[in-house]
Amino acid sequence: MRLFTYQPTRALFLSFVALALAVAPHFVHARVDSQVNHAVPSATLIRGARIFDGQRLQPAADVLIADGHIQAVASKLQAPVGAKEVDAAGDTLLPGLIDAHTHPWGDALQQALLFGVTTELSMFSDTKFDADVRQREAQGKNLDAADLRSSGTLVTVPHGHGTEYGLPIPTLVSAADAQSFVDARIAEGSDYIKIIYDDGSAYGIHLPTLTKEELAAVIAAAQKRHKLTVVHIGSQAGARDAIEAGADGLAHTFEDEPPAPDFAALVKSHHAFVVPTLTVNESVTGRSAGESLISDPHLAPYLNADAVAGLKRIFPKRANSKVNFDFALASVRQLHAAGVPLLAGTDAGNPGTWHGTSLHGELELLVKAGLTPSEALAAATSVPARMFNLPDRGGVAPGLRADLVLVKGDPTKDITATRDIIAVWKTGVPLDRANIRSEIEKQHKASEAAAKSPAPQGFDSGLISDFETDTSTKFGSGWSVSTDSVTGGKSTGEMSRVDGGANGSKGSLQISGNIDAGLPYAWSGVMFSPGPTPFAAANLSSKKSIHFWARGDARTYRVMVFTQAGGYMPSQQNFVAGPDWKEFSFPFSAFSGTDGRDITAVIFAAGTPAGSFQFFIDDVRLDP
Repeated sequence: MRLFTYQPTRALFLSFVALALAVAPHFVHARVDSQVNHAVPSATLIRGARIFDGQRLQPAADVLIADGHIQAVASKLQAPVGAKEVDAAGDTLLPGLIDAHTHPWGDALQQALLFGVTTELSMFSDTKFDADVRQREAQGKNLDAADLRSSGTLVTVPHGHGTEYGLPIPTLVSAADAQSFVDARIAEGSDYIKIIYDDGSAYGIHLPTLTKEELAAVIAAAQKRHKLTVVHIGSQAGARDAIEAGADGLAHTFEDEPPAPDFAALVKSHHAFVVPTLTVNESVTGRSAGESLISDPHLAPYLNADAVAGLKRIFPKRANSKVNFDFALASVRQLHAAGVPLLAGTDAGNPGTWHGTSLHGELELLVKAGLTPSEALAAATSVPARMFNLPDRGGVAPGLRADLVLVKGDPTKDITATRDIIAVWKTGVPLDRANIRSEIEKQHKASEAAAKSPAPQGFDSGLISDFETDTSTKFGSGWSVSTDSVTGGKSTGEMSRVDGGANGSKGSLQISGNIDAGLPYAWSGVMFSPGPTPFAAANLSSKKSIHFWARGDARTYRVMVFTQAGGYMPSQQNFVAGPDWKEFSFPFSAFSGTDGRDITAVIFAAGTPAGSFQFFIDDVRLDP
């Protein structure tokens, strides 16, 4: 995970699904489970595909899959009774792709599978999200989503990287606590241990991080429990420290300076691997890593509005930043020449990335850094399977999981051929990509239709409410209290017009309540619906920003914007409501890149930490 971007968790996602269901049942699409082809044949015979077996290209052959596994790979196989036959002559069959560095939440794993990523290796995610996915996998209900392995909670220090995302996490305070800390992570379900060793200096910021002693102690504690250790680094010095401390692998390569002549030899001598994450390295330097993916005709039809917005984002370039993408490419080139295992990972969840989609861009960047297309494909299949001890996947051979991707063309000659996906199977179950594509097209059309619709009556001035006499709005269907009670939470909230507002005005809106400690992403606040009914889309595109005044108890609050194209997952911006009135303005473009054409709701809310809250808003308007 790079510094810094907010990532909502599964709990928050489910909360907003429930919210949308509560206020507008007709608006929410069914879970993507409905996109799985449940009429699964007893067996599937893929005929005549050239086969990339995880390491090299094999001659064309038939592949028989049944009972979730590959049963046979040979020429002229006989189809079992009832088997579905797929004519794949001229196409290439690949093992399901493995993204070796992600941060999944919400429907990320569904998005990943859509683009042929059948396994994600999370390098920090909500443990409740992880547990939910594991349960679904065990029940055979996760057929529409990538499989998951996860580090769960990462190892960091108080106020270190990983603590800034709003999710309270335990932190390491001393080397003496290393074993108990690692054991607690394993008890939570961590498949491997992710460690932060990065003070942010390469990016022009300064953060506390582990000491060398603490780093070595955590690695030793994990290895005592036979757990793999992956260390997040941000500099060449940090990378060297991690390798010398015994890390099994590095998360990210560095781009603060050119690689020293002996760097790759050091990594090689310690038998470590590296997940370079060139995609996010490029984004950190201010380049748009995702733009080429958005315009690719094989990917574009499957990208929803959130995907497009995510791929367009880049990290802000700080004045004291030392990063140079050419240094990252040079380090990968050196590591590759030395024979260090390289794994394809995207750091999906960060600006300039999207789950599934970005792995195809990562493969192209690895080739740019000197890998052959076949070596890049191995970096996304057999190599991560071997490094992370996943012997049931990463190849095309009898006995392995039937996690497969069929593509047109030959990606061992042109790596971008991985994007022209014909079919995806997870444990032998085909994903109905055509139906998903159709749903995305409907969303785009609905958004375009909203953009052509007239603005709401009374919208011309842009004023929503000034609360001078009451809580009425100049347009839309008004204000309402919104809490996590729709998801079983116990947060409470209320709103009322009170005397006294910003700039000496007559009144403001008071929002108060209590945040429930029982949910990791509890919320309470008020919602404004700009359409004639709750969650009906309104064309607000003639305005460019949301403007308001706020004061309160010095907590961090959030403004969340829902769009029709974005469905029930909002984009948000945070603000701190201090004791004095303060003016805030957020452009629509800050909310998943929307231009305001299809806004369905705007929420002002408190979240964690638990406890009572109170804040006031006034003069809420939309500005040109």
